[in-house]
Amino acid sequence: MDQENSKPPSLASKDDEEKKTIEVKNFQTKETDEEEKGSTTFKATRKNLQLPRRIFHMANGSIIATLYLHYVEHSFAVHTIGIGVCLFYIFEQLRVKYPEYADSFSIISSYFYRAEEQLKESAMIPYAMGLLLTILSFPKIISVVAIFTLATSDPLSAIIGIKFGKHPFLENKTYEGSGAFFITCFLCIFLPFHFVIGLTVGKNIMLSLIWSLLVTAFEALPSRVDDNLTIPLVTATIGWIITTLWNVPLSP
Repeated sequence: MDQENSKPPSLASKDDEEKKTIEVKNFQTKETDEEEKGSTTFKATRKNLQLPRRIFHMANGSIIATLYLHYVEHSFAVHTIGIGVCLFYIFEQLRVKYPEYADSFSIISSYFYRAEEQLKESAMIPYAMGLLLTILSFPKIISVVAIFTLATSDPLSAIIGIKFGKHPFLENKTYEGSGAFFITCFLCIFLPFHFVIGLTVGKNIMLSLIWSLLVTAFEALPSRVDDNLTIPLVTATIGWIITTLWNVPLSP
């Protein structure tokens, strides 16, 4: 009986190796599952719609532009946004330098932060800097157009491009997304100059067409600089040059 129940040494060692292999695979599978569970907080990337983030982006910029256009003086806007930029920068530094407390912000961060922003400053820093520098550097109506362009054209082009973009022409760019950027940028220029400045329709259409085409062309170019910083500054710079050359009034 002992001889029947016993196995040759070679068979016994082979069974032990198979058991160890199965245990290692099970452990690796379990470890991978735990990592995936732990990484769900920061899973969004530029290729995700991430609608809460983009809606916040649109609402935030649109409210600031509207308040600045109708209710807020230049000095108050500069001071308020400047203080906001400083406070948010301090918050970002604390968040990045103390990642062990990241779980405390997991509910917010899963909606408003991308995966690559887990261990670095978020895009809200260049966004706020872009707003502040634009208001500091350009006339009010030019700044308002630039802020509205950043607030609406940028997120809407991303949404259209991700959701409906079928014809890419550059890295991460589609004709559908750039078309959405151009249309919204055109409106961001035409409407303020029509209702606030009172520019004639024909001149306004030409101004809006050329201005929005140039900004759309720039936005399509690949760049390593965050577009939250470049879009408002470039939009305002192009607009200021065109309005100066054409003697377009910048106040009613």
